[in-house]
Amino acid sequence: GHGHHPAAGGSGEPMAVDASQLTELRGHQQEVFICAWNPNQSLLASGSGDATARIWDLDKVSPSEDGTEQGVVLRHLAPSRAGNVQPSAASNSGGEKAKDVTTLDWNPTGTLLATGSYDGVARIWSASGSLVGTLAKHQGPIFSLKWNKRGDALLSGSVDRTAIVWDAASCTVKQSFEFHSAPTLDVDWRDDTMFATCSTDKTIHVCRLGLNRPLRTFTGHKDEVNAIKWDPSGRLLASCSDDKTAKVWDTDAGELLHDMREHKKEIYTLKWAPVAPLLATASFDATVKLWDVETGRCVRTLNQHRDAVYSVAFSPDGKLIASGSSPEGMLNIWEAQSGKLIKQYKGGGGIFDVSWDREGRRVAACFGEPKNVVAVVDMDVRM
Repeated sequence: GHGHHPAAGGSGEPMAVDASQLTELRGHQQEVFICAWNPNQSLLASGSGDATARIWDLDKVSPSEDGTEQGVVLRHLAPSRAGNVQPSAASNSGGEKAKDVTTLDWNPTGTLLATGSYDGVARIWSASGSLVGTLAKHQGPIFSLKWNKRGDALLSGSVDRTAIVWDAASCTVKQSFEFHSAPTLDVDWRDDTMFATCSTDKTIHVCRLGLNRPLRTFTGHKDEVNAIKWDPSGRLLASCSDDKTAKVWDTDAGELLHDMREHKKEIYTLKWAPVAPLLATASFDATVKLWDVETGRCVRTLNQHRDAVYSVAFSPDGKLIASGSSPEGMLNIWEAQSGKLIKQYKGGGGIFDVSWDREGRRVAACFGEPKNVVAVVDMDVRM
């Protein structure tokens, strides 16, 4: 560090997470890839390589209590044999491997959870964990799945190169978009009918429901584009790539606004701050960088990770940032304004995703082997 540490207990080091602040949710049999808090209640969803998603009710689990029995298990069975008894996830045959849960998203009201799987099927579940719909059309794994703001449509992006907009109520295809020449890696809605997609083909398409060609295509990246996100206003689209750059596009003008080139390795993901014109990028160079999007300048580098940073998230008020690394398995919580590292938690296995609850009180982090847990850190519990 560079003297940025707050004086925690006079030692100058960030506060370690105390047992009273920690809840470990156990039950997944393989690595946990993703997690997402329900927007309206204390439910946390997680998705794993064990062919399940789980919904955990955090009001029913107390810190430092084993969360094993608390999760509702959402089994990702093949649609053809949905009535059959699933073999236990422990006897993980090749068949289950094809059902890694790779992506999930709560609808805006928190009544439905959508999951995307390696088997190419998207599924819609109730908040209590019952399967309410199956969206089967993709010919390959689904890498990204998002509800629109109205909550009446789902957008999925797949290895099969397509993006599909689904009618959520009838589980039917509204429109399939076949514009990429290689796998679709990420999708993001701008509003209820307009969205963007990115791909290993190095391009980004901005599309609209009802149009059979892209509104815009952005071709500035030199390698696969890993993630895209619209800013809160919906005017700017940020992208990040294996080419070590992040870029911000003005989609209405159709031009590249900023080309941000300070990372030393691939940039895996990015997030906009909820209010300020600030963008966070997470890279395999073990840093998170914060960019002022009005100037395009890097205003801060958060460099207390040892390994690749796979996930980054702003708290809802934008004051704190959580980031997680792998294989190191370090969860770091920073002050966005100062860049101070204020809390650290080292867990077992790499961290693949981090997520803040709606109040900005709790952070969830998903771990891989050997522990395969979801750790929830409560920022409010004082030691």
